[in-house]
Amino acid sequence: MRKHVIAYLHTHWDREWYREFEVFRLRLLRVFDNVLDMLSKNKIPCFYFDGQTSALDDYLEMRPENKELVLSLIRHKKLFVGPFFCLVDEFLTDKTCFQKNLEIGLKEAQNYGCKDFIAYLADTFGHSQNIPDILRDFGIDKCIVWRGCNKDFPSEFSWCGMDTVNLVRGYFNDVFSLNTTIEKKAEILKNNLDKIAEKSGKVLLLPIGADHLGVETDIGDQINSVNEILKEDYFIRLASPFDYFKRVENRFKEFEWNDEIRDNSNTFTLQGCYSSRLDLKRENVECTYLLDLASRFAKQQNEIRYDTILEYAYKMLLQNQAHDSICGCSTDDVHSENLIRYKKIKQIANTIIDELKFKNHFEEKKILNLSDKVFSGVIEFQSSKVIEGYDKIGFKKGFDKFLLTDTQKIPVTEDYTKIYSYVTEIENLKPYEIEYILPSVDNSDLKITSTSIENSNICLRIENNQIYINGIKFSLTDFTDFGDSYNFGPKADDYGVEFKILRSKIILNTQTRASLKIDFEGAWDVIPLIVSLDKHSTFLHFKFDWINSQKNHMLTAKFGLTNPIYEVFSEDLNQLIKRNFDPNYDIRKNLPTQKGIEVKNNTAPMQRGFLIDEEGNNLGVITKGLTQYEVFENNIYIPLLRSTGVISNPQNPARTTPAGPPIEVESLQQIGRNIAEFYVFFGNHNAFDEVMNQAYNYIIV
Repeated sequence: MRKHVIAYLHTHWDREWYREFEVFRLRLLRVFDNVLDMLSKNKIPCFYFDGQTSALDDYLEMRPENKELVLSLIRHKKLFVGPFFCLVDEFLTDKTCFQKNLEIGLKEAQNYGCKDFIAYLADTFGHSQNIPDILRDFGIDKCIVWRGCNKDFPSEFSWCGMDTVNLVRGYFNDVFSLNTTIEKKAEILKNNLDKIAEKSGKVLLLPIGADHLGVETDIGDQINSVNEILKEDYFIRLASPFDYFKRVENRFKEFEWNDEIRDNSNTFTLQGCYSSRLDLKRENVECTYLLDLASRFAKQQNEIRYDTILEYAYKMLLQNQAHDSICGCSTDDVHSENLIRYKKIKQIANTIIDELKFKNHFEEKKILNLSDKVFSGVIEFQSSKVIEGYDKIGFKKGFDKFLLTDTQKIPVTEDYTKIYSYVTEIENLKPYEIEYILPSVDNSDLKITSTSIENSNICLRIENNQIYINGIKFSLTDFTDFGDSYNFGPKADDYGVEFKILRSKIILNTQTRASLKIDFEGAWDVIPLIVSLDKHSTFLHFKFDWINSQKNHMLTAKFGLTNPIYEVFSEDLNQLIKRNFDPNYDIRKNLPTQKGIEVKNNTAPMQRGFLIDEEGNNLGVITKGLTQYEVFENNIYIPLLRSTGVISNPQNPARTTPAGPPIEVESLQQIGRNIAEFYVFFGNHNAFDEVMNQAYNYIIV
């Protein structure tokens, strides 16, 4: 029996990727000019604009004369945009940013006149199980996904209670643009439709479009010709995805999935991108935190005059969170622009915070807790004055921020002075409470030697040239990497080379904070580590700051636990989720030989940290921009640096088919200065929350 095929016209629009934003925007003008012309002349019934509004914003900024036409087409349900502002990566975006993405995208789409929305996630590298709940909060009850669905997924299913469509053959279908005969096009289409039909009912969904691809001007005639050839099997009708959802509404409950969608046996999920260009990940996490802090401060002060400025900054952040940007798989010029955006975001957020402090006469030694949790712990603050009674931990040259914020004064040469950093201890500062900070009382439990640092809760010792943290072995381990921006490419027999400890010494010893400097020596580079510990603290602070001189390798922090690791809790959209692992699986013994396969791996993304809380195994790590971990046997690895030099390496041993163009990108090697920062602790989920509150405190000083 002939089956009905609903085909929707679309273009998948990465704002930037293997070409830079402005280059792609000029292409966008050509593509969308043609789409508008075809829509206005009724040559095509409708067009689905990739589930985002930013591409339409970019277009209308250059073609403002077409705005009324766009509004009319949206109003008549011929053009669909939103609900997202930008197609951000799901695993590198915190909950606040994902909500902002929907908040801004829906506002813009509704201002354009769009009223119908599907959460269109056709090309993100897997899907977070926490997404459906957020979508429902914004009134969205439909979703389209692709990557991460295994061969058992049907075309329609219920994902964590949401009606969801699986694009069985992906969103990428450029058959009508191929330079071949209509008979060959029909043959290719039938092959794809047969595979979609295996997972579908009487009605099939067929995307027609691809990355940055325009619509063929004779698309209607081509479809008529194909229909004539395939008339015994399929009838293709151009329509919208909304039409498809209506036709299959009874099929969604037949298959339920209540977990994340990250299986790579059927589609590439490109997990190595979570350790690619970690400088971007670090900036992303810092900007996310600072914008949240500035937003909280403005809201606490009821300063709505900052709303537009904060939205402007969030738009820049969301543009950087598009998967080909934040995942680090674009050209060097693209990522240079990302770094400039991050700098602008930090400038805006810090200036808002400084202005609000100045406006409220937020004098020195005054503190405000902007979180919803009670805060106890050590805090750091700066002053241009020498203040007695507080532990001074360093200084830098600069201008006093109050002077820089005062519009009735300008800084002069004499104002350029030392800005001192101090630490002191705070106890039980309630949410939104303001207090004066006092010097710490002298009840320190810190102990430090040239080979150890400890307090009453946690201890790091160097014994026999090995580091142990409460008995857990810690080391730096380096691997060869034949991969690219998308996938780590392991060498078959490489299980890592461990760095040696060259020397260690005390660099800070106060009653509030102590720090130990440990230098690691590898085959080429010396990597310094500063380990700091505060009095009464439950965690150690690790900060690496080094010069990388080598290419094609992956440097990891390795924690050796007592038993094999079977489960890890890691942060996903501000919640801890559990992932199960086979600790005996060895990626190096399972490298693919057949075309079209991405190797199964034991890596996973995380946003800010993970917790191992199994019997006999306990370890927690909170990071600042380290966004991937790997399990093997009783070890867990955190990449501190992954150095490769091509967007997509055709010879990548982990993936036998390219995931993008083989463009050489020198800065992907991360030669030069690199920083990696994290906190180590031991405890349960409550301990995770407590350390997170310390590491990402919402304290204004």
